[in-house]
Amino acid sequence: MSKRIHIPDFEANWMWPRRMNPHTEEIRQECQDWAASFGAFTPKAQRAFDKCDFALLAGLSYPWLTKEQLRTGCELMNVFFMFDEHSDKCSAAEVWEQVDILMDAVGDPTKPRPEGEWVGGEIVRQFWVRAIAGSSKSFQRRFLQTWEEFLHGTAQQAEDRCCSYIRDFDSYMQVRRRTVGTLPSFRVLEMALEIPDEVIEHAVIQELELLATDLTIFSNDILSYPKESANNDSDHNLVTIAMSEHGFDVQGAVDWIGSLHARAVRRFNQLYGVIPRWGGPVDLDVQSYLNGVAHFTVGNVHWSFESSRYFGVRGLEVKESRQMHLLPMPMPPGPLSQRSKAKGDGRGKMAGESTTSCHQAIGPIVMDEDAVMRSQAATILKGREKVLCG
Repeated sequence: MSKRIHIPDFEANWMWPRRMNPHTEEIRQECQDWAASFGAFTPKAQRAFDKCDFALLAGLSYPWLTKEQLRTGCELMNVFFMFDEHSDKCSAAEVWEQVDILMDAVGDPTKPRPEGEWVGGEIVRQFWVRAIAGSSKSFQRRFLQTWEEFLHGTAQQAEDRCCSYIRDFDSYMQVRRRTVGTLPSFRVLEMALEIPDEVIEHAVIQELELLATDLTIFSNDILSYPKESANNDSDHNLVTIAMSEHGFDVQGAVDWIGSLHARAVRRFNQLYGVIPRWGGPVDLDVQSYLNGVAHFTVGNVHWSFESSRYFGVRGLEVKESRQMHLLPMPMPPGPLSQRSKAKGDGRGKMAGESTTSCHQAIGPIVMDEDAVMRSQAATILKGREKVLCG
């Protein structure tokens, strides 16, 4: 039967309440239609993908952006999750091919994509054409840098997955800080700003960005764990890392991560009160940017409960009760010494990788919370419906 896990209060002592961008409903259907137009998923999987409601994610994460900026943010959320679902089904070598395509697409978005290429190239090309229209040069430059870091992190995750490699905490966080996608997401907040390099690179601002990234990792890895463990895809998750490294059970790992989250909240609040001053319009831009970073961080938490991504229709119930349901893990994580530590060469295939192309419409797997409530692990893992979002 399913197991109840008590989760932290991710909003405790957070000074930024839930906010929704007033343009969310205006951009919802056009973003959904845009994402569906590429045929990146099977029709059934696309309907499930739509239930994830990435317009809601963008609206909660970017409450103060203009309509056009919000549209860019929403498209970026679609891009992230499209790449996440496709790369999860691919070998490491295939993911590196996808990385090359996605980098080339932003390198020259005026260039038509080759016929027969993986669909991600055209999706990202169209996203970037819209993003650079009227945006600041500093936004474009910083986005491209963090975009490449995100892509390389995802490829590294694919290499780890192909050899069932469980990282320790420090090395996991190095990779996860790239794969979580917060830094390119933060850059969207700069679309209309011109913050000088020496300001954005100040130690206080850099630490606030890092803390916001870690807070997003802590909450997301806990809330996504039931889905990922049910799909036997939880190696790249801090809950698994904590169990493997410290010998915790799931509840112990969640509690430990919750303590890290609470500590990071205290530090973020402390630093936010001592943001340096540079004078003039720069101070207003910095205030706007960091306020946006804070809202993005809590917006992701609200979306996790309010969409169908992780808990189906039970999200608000989980939030209220702070109880989520787990299936027994198909294979409990062993100590690091008993798990594969092989690594690829950064670009090549790993032993045992599939040679089947993954560059086609797919139907991703996500666990439905209702199924967790109804069935035992063996039955669900054998016969559950393979959909994205409950």
